[in-house]
Amino acid sequence: MKIVGRYLAIPWLVWLSACVQPQQVDLIEREQRRLRSESTTVQSDVGTLRSDIDAMRSSLADTRANVQQLQREFSALKERVEETRFQMGRQLGQSSREGDQRIKDLEGRVAKLGDALKTQEATLKARDDELKQLRDTIQTTQKALAELPPSEAAPEVVVGESEAVRRDYEAARRALEKKDYKLAVGRFKEFLKKHAKSKLAVNAQYWLGECHYALREFDQAIIEFDAVRRKYPQGDKVPAALLKQGYAFAELGEKVNARLILQEVVEKYPQSSEAAKAKLKLKALES
Repeated sequence: MKIVGRYLAIPWLVWLSACVQPQQVDLIEREQRRLRSESTTVQSDVGTLRSDIDAMRSSLADTRANVQQLQREFSALKERVEETRFQMGRQLGQSSREGDQRIKDLEGRVAKLGDALKTQEATLKARDDELKQLRDTIQTTQKALAELPPSEAAPEVVVGESEAVRRDYEAARRALEKKDYKLAVGRFKEFLKKHAKSKLAVNAQYWLGECHYALREFDQAIIEFDAVRRKYPQGDKVPAALLKQGYAFAELGEKVNARLILQEVVEKYPQSSEAAKAKLKLKALES
């Protein structure tokens, strides 16, 4: 896959780290289920609302046609009455009075239909506003769901690592968990220098990208996520890093690159949760 623009040399990225605690996994899964349920409900509401709006527009068109027909009848009748008055004078006083009454009746009908038309137009506008709000809700829900970390990220089990490796890694993780991202960046970089062959190196590399992403340093985040793919091509975090690289491009306003990368996630990992998130992000980029 070729990436358009400055990042032509960067093909794809990496996924969220595997250092999630069991309770965090449960929380993430519950939040995903809640957001998906909310999105489904809102989508159903949108479908119902669209049907209502279509019916109202049809009814509104009929009402407008009726008003126009009555207005034409009213104008024609008024012209005939005026002509009769002019030609016959007082001889047709009774007919004139009947004509006046018919005009009043028609005026009343036109006024009522005009009021009904205004009411329907106001209701239709309210429905359109409601539909817009529902669409905004869908976009917000989809964005929240897309930004969630992977629910299947398993609790990390570190086997065969020295005490020094575990200590350095945990120090970096603590800084990240406290959202002290600048400190975490330094500690993850130091970890990678000292323990490049560690089994935890791929996690450290991924979290380094996440730290830059959290700091909104999206250019650097893209580079760090790509390093996961380059250095650990067989790692199970490649789909996640690829997904987050797509997010980073989107944040930079580079929608073409973002779409290419997100589509790559969908095509290469169609059954993954990353693919589901990529689809949601692609929809958001279309709006």
